[in-house]
Amino acid sequence: MRYDLDDLRLFLHIVAEGSITAGAGRMHLSLPSASARVRSLEHHAGVDLLIRGRRGVRPTPAGTALARHARDVLDRTARLESAVASYARPPTAPLILLGGGSAMHRLVPRALVSFLRAHPDVDVEVSESRTPRTVRMLADGEADLGVVLDREARDCGLTTEPLGDDSLVVIGQCGGILAGRTEVTYSEVAEHPLVGLDAGSSLRRSIEKNLGPHAPAVRYRTTVAHLNTLVSLAAAGVGLAVVPRRAIAPHHPLDVCDLRDPWARRHHLLAWGTKARTSSTAAAALAEHLRRAAMSEPDGGDGLPAQ
Repeated sequence: MRYDLDDLRLFLHIVAEGSITAGAGRMHLSLPSASARVRSLEHHAGVDLLIRGRRGVRPTPAGTALARHARDVLDRTARLESAVASYARPPTAPLILLGGGSAMHRLVPRALVSFLRAHPDVDVEVSESRTPRTVRMLADGEADLGVVLDREARDCGLTTEPLGDDSLVVIGQCGGILAGRTEVTYSEVAEHPLVGLDAGSSLRRSIEKNLGPHAPAVRYRTTVAHLNTLVSLAAAGVGLAVVPRRAIAPHHPLDVCDLRDPWARRHHLLAWGTKARTSSTAAAALAEHLRRAAMSEPDGGDGLPAQ
């Protein structure tokens, strides 16, 4: 029994999204085309793979088994193709991956660990870069993949797909001034001492760009280079901090409030470069590892070194 690899990828996206429509969107397919592919899969398997409901779909036991084995098949296929393709490219031409400070905190390191272990013949050059610069480099063929923000990459002309929520929140010491609050505005936050990232960081520059010239005056008690340090300082009561929600590990004792400002609601997109600097197979494999990393919830135990 043989399965088309694109059909397997589509099925995994549908299971991950809980929706045939959303899964079709990630594969750039129409809904009728995606539905026909799923029906073909079910006919081929001789069993229902999805339970369809008003609020979406979920896998049957057979569908769960198919999804598990499909991930293994696609990963082995990517490794096989990458191993062969490596002989057709110069060994000094790494994949170029760009992303902002938020993506570099957890998403990109997780993807790199799994990708580099699975593909020892492929090198990756990673740089922190704000979305406008990332978009320019991708459009000019100077990078292969980028993790960008939806608000800043809108109508950029590149091929993109959603990676997940990257909304900003305010954090502070447990039981402190945020206790009992569920949301605040940035102007309220600015009334209190803050801790922040260095002025040159992509995350801070993005925040300041959204605030504009009439931003409230802020007192930073200190600025640091890494999000891990920033979260620890806020938890210790040194000051409030504005961070991506995904940067907070579940075990961290913190009060967390949503930022009510519209610009705080943002999402990560995976963007593709217009020209391949290395084999497209390797870039596709790295993209798949980024998708998997984005779907995994932060658990504080990813085995990565503290920054």
